Amino acid sequence: MIEAEENEEKRPFGLTLLTGLYLFFFILSVSTYGNPFPFMGKIYQDLPAKVLVFVDSLVCVYLFIGIGKRQLLTWYLLLSYNLFEVINTIVNLFIITPEDIEKYIGHKVDQEGLVINNIAAALAILLLTQFIYRSRRYFNNRNKFLF
Repeated sequence: MIEAEENEEKRPFGLTLLTGLYLFFFILSVSTYGNPFPFMGKIYQDLPAKVLVFVDSLVCVYLFIGIGKRQLLTWYLLLSYNLFEVINTIVNLFIITPEDIEKYIGHKVDQEGLVINNIAAALAILLLTQFIYRSRRYFNNRNKFLF
């Protein structure tokens, strides 16, 4: 039994943190259910917003499970999802005006804070994507299915 444990590849701490991060992203996504959802320069409400949140939540739970299983396909999906999120953030930042946001949330929005927060979030996702890109060797499960 000790030999079997020694032969198993230990899970890197970075992947454990990454798994927890995407669990957090899933919880964050689910918690926005029923609220307006900004997507590619437009703010969606009601059923379209709920559908977008549901799809985003499904993607996040897939990524969470896939990281846990070290699935190679998940590595590609992580890179794609993160780059899409950065693009979506930038598009929303340039197309959705603070006045549009104020209309949906009901109070004044600090435009400078909005820009800084969105750029900081995009940079954080890019740094995360760089970590994921460099961690490719840990995604050694070539199975195409999670279950």
